Order: sequence, then C-alpha cells, then structure tokens
Amino acid sequence: MAEGGRSEPSSVLPAEARGVTARRIVLGTQLRRLRENSGISRADAGYTIRASDSKVSRLELGRVAFKERDVADLLTMYGISDPDERDQFLDMVRKANEPGWWRRFTDVIPSWFQEFVGLEESASRIHTYELQFVPGLLQTEAYVRAVLTRGRPDYAPPDTEKRIHLRMQRQSLITGPNPPRYWAVVDESVLRRPIGGRRVLKEQLQFLLEQSKQPHITIQIVPTQLSGYAAEGPFQLLRFAEPELPDVVYIEHLGGAVMLDGVEEIEIFSRALDRLTVDAETPDRSRQMLAKIIAEL
Repeated sequence: MAEGGRSEPSSVLPAEARGVTARRIVLGTQLRRLRENSGISRADAGYTIRASDSKVSRLELGRVAFKERDVADLLTMYGISDPDERDQFLDMVRKANEPGWWRRFTDVIPSWFQEFVGLEESASRIHTYELQFVPGLLQTEAYVRAVLTRGRPDYAPPDTEKRIHLRMQRQSLITGPNPPRYWAVVDESVLRRPIGGRRVLKEQLQFLLEQSKQPHITIQIVPTQLSGYAAEGPFQLLRFAEPELPDVVYIEHLGGAVMLDGVEEIEIFSRALDRLTVDAETPDRSRQMLAKIIAEL
C-alpha cells in the first residue's frame, strides 16, 4: 500500500502487452487508478493539462495518443515524485505512441478496422466462428484474392494487392514467434463453397489442414446437420493477458463493425462458443473431414 492507504498500481507494462493499442489502454487504466486514488476529478486533471474532462476520459480509455508533458504533469498532480517510477511511466508513453504496423494501410482500411487490428495483435487468445469464408488469419493469398475480387480477378479494384498484403501481414500474428492461442470454429459449408474455383479451394483446405497441426492452433468443423443452431452469424472473441483489458467481441457487417465488451454481452458470446465447440467435430475428427473433402476435390 502507498501512503494514505492507496493501492500502489503497477507502473511496469506487462510483457504480454504486445500491441500499441494494448499499451495505450494499460497506461490509461493505470493513470485513471492514480487519479481516483488521489481523489482528483477528471475536470481538475483536464485543467492541469489544458484539456477537457472528456479528453482525460479518452486518455484513460486509451483512445488517443499521450503527450509526455501531459503525463508528467498528471504524475506530479497525482503525487508521483519518485524519479524511477516517473521514468517508467514516461517510457510507457513513448512505447504507447509508437505507430502500429498497420498505419501504412490506412488508405485501404477504415478506422474501425484499424482499432480491431490493434486489439487483435494484443490478444493472448483469439476465438473465431465463421460460416461463410475461411477465417481471415487462415486464408491463402489466392483465396484472399478471390474473395476481394468476388471471383473476377480481371476486374480487381486498384487497391486489391495492397489489401491482400495487409491480410498476409496480419497472418504473421499466428505464424511468427510467441503467437496467441488461436481457436477457429468453421461451418462445414465453408469447406465446400468453391471460392476461387476448385484449385484455389483445394489449396486453401490443404493449408487449413497443415495449420490445424500447429500446437497453438485449433480448428473445429461444425457438421452440416448441426449448422446454424448455436450462433446466427460470424464473430470473434478476443481475450487478453492483461487484467486492464476486457474481453472484446468483434462483429463485422456490410456497413462496418461493432465491438462489444460488456460483461453480459461477453457472457452471451462465450456461451455460444461453448455450444459451438460441443456441436463441432473434435479437432482430430475435423482434420479427418478436411482430408476427406480434399481427396474428393
């Protein structure tokens, strides 16, 4: 306990907080705890850094970038005078402000998807359910191209290659060192939908089969007779190692996407995932299904 009975917040960013989005959220949460433990309002904190209370709220939620001067002023206001502790916080500011790798793709991806990519690279566990396409992190380049061009590569939009590169770059999350645990539940119809034609689909299914053998990747197939019961549409559930980061459900639709982090909402989708994993074939049986469908192609 710190002086005055305040809980001493951790001032060291956990090693698991890999992405800049996670770093901002963790730093914002720790600053919020310092403010609350000091009995200082958002309005007073905002006055100190020449900003509104809504700006302080966005900082504490990790929604905006931090300025070292602002954080230094807030630390002084919150009674943090130890040089080493202040240096740790300011080092967190510098790391939280590092640009995400996806910034060079901002011309082809909307802001709401940038936020998701930032959270995705910070997750320790990624659960996904798909019933139309192979999950994005498991798609081959040819499959991605077929999806983005709607099966007509001769009429590809000018930004197609950059979008494909973005998808391939995202895949390094689960193919690189220290990957998150990745669990995909896929409807059987996905494996039989001829996206890109027979050759592209066969190559894609072979890639799925190979990836299913990785120790950090689990793939389960929901057989046709049990399809459509546990969930109405595709979604992803991201879980994080940091206690400051709540679980997040990501649902994409034609006009954009929504991200949910309410306790009751997370519970609903967690139960749906539980039902899906029960309805789906086991990982071993799913590999057998994949091999059989590949042979049929």
